[in-house]
Amino acid sequence: MLLDAAVTDFLQYCSVERQLSHHTLQAYAGDLGDFRRVMPMDASLASITEASLTEYLTDMIDRRKLAVATVRRRFACLRAFVRRFVVLDLTPDVFSRWRLQLPRRKRLPRALSAPEVSSLLRGFASRKPASEAGRETRSATAVRLMIATGIRVGELCKLRVDDVSPDGRSLRVHGKGARDRVAYVSDVGLRADLEKLVRWHRTNGSAAGNLFLNRRGLPLKPQSVRSELRRYSTRTGAARRITPHMLRHTAATLLIERGVDIRFVQRLLGHSSIATTEIYTHVSDEALRVTLERADVLAMFAA
Repeated sequence: MLLDAAVTDFLQYCSVERQLSHHTLQAYAGDLGDFRRVMPMDASLASITEASLTEYLTDMIDRRKLAVATVRRRFACLRAFVRRFVVLDLTPDVFSRWRLQLPRRKRLPRALSAPEVSSLLRGFASRKPASEAGRETRSATAVRLMIATGIRVGELCKLRVDDVSPDGRSLRVHGKGARDRVAYVSDVGLRADLEKLVRWHRTNGSAAGNLFLNRRGLPLKPQSVRSELRRYSTRTGAARRITPHMLRHTAATLLIERGVDIRFVQRLLGHSSIATTEIYTHVSDEALRVTLERADVLAMFAA
């Protein structure tokens, strides 16, 4: 089977059978396209050998000086790609003996500090007109929802009106890989805003559509949320640019710091493995400082 045909088949399989998100499909297509670039024009599945994997690794590390995280991601994609055709008995498993030996850098999630969260919430709340519960309120409600539940920006944009309970206490989230979950809203004010937003849709005949709309009344896109957060960062002179995923990291970090069981956080975030959630079990600098001040081990020896 030619490599080009195999890539097309794999992306179709990921889209239809695995129900992966558009963002993931784009990432897979980019990673496989990068690998395809270093292979011969008439390459087939049989062309993927231990030697070609080593050559690809050398190209990324020595020639292009790519980050280790990028290299690891591309090989993870390539491994999933090969596994698809191993299962179909169309190629041997080249990864059965070849192993990627690169250090795994442990990165801490980029979460917002408490002052940054307060400033962000105030900034969006000040733009919310009291007379409307429709489109104009979607930015403030969307930001608060991401911080409260850790919902991904793609999941946020896919929310439909009937995914939200009538009282705004819970919502059905359509997660990655066709995995749905339920997120709960504990904040009374956010519940009221969600309830108001649902009521606005029903009043305006759009109860069967998306919950969050843009200014033209079309479904909100992830890029619009990113752009709005970027504009906020620029307008307020924030020390760093805020992204939607930082709000997800913030939600998880705040919950862990407040003693919420990691298994509950895993379920709320929609992680398939608790190992993914464990990155949030680090103790933040602020939490560490406060805890040590309370402990103050030398205080007991004060004269």
